[in-house]
Amino acid sequence: MAEKCGIICNGTEPKNVYPTFIIGSTAASLGYEVVLFFIPGGGKAMEKGFLEEMSKAHENMPDLLDMLEAIKETGGKILTCELVTKLGIVKKEDLRDDTRIVSAAEFLGEIAGADITFAF
Repeated sequence: MAEKCGIICNGTEPKNVYPTFIIGSTAASLGYEVVLFFIPGGGKAMEKGFLEEMSKAHENMPDLLDMLEAIKETGGKILTCELVTKLGIVKKEDLRDDTRIVSAAEFLGEIAGADITFAF
């Protein structure tokens, strides 16, 4: 069983989003089972087009979509807290297709026994 790395994103500024994906993709490349969880503060990052726009605005940084793909290719999970849609932060239909809406309890179940956790 692979080691687990759980990462919570609680903001939509570069200081929140880039570490989430840099640490996540690095952990994935090292063989960790990666679980990203976007809570209400970071929920807009899972809105369609957000990552693309942030990458364009920060061309000197690693591409967010490349890092997202690296995480997904290794079986990583991209989860969005159900409160993001319940609070109207992002409409369900406007979320990225590669994220799954879950409760906090489901996220905790996904990272049970995690070896490393981060919050940005």
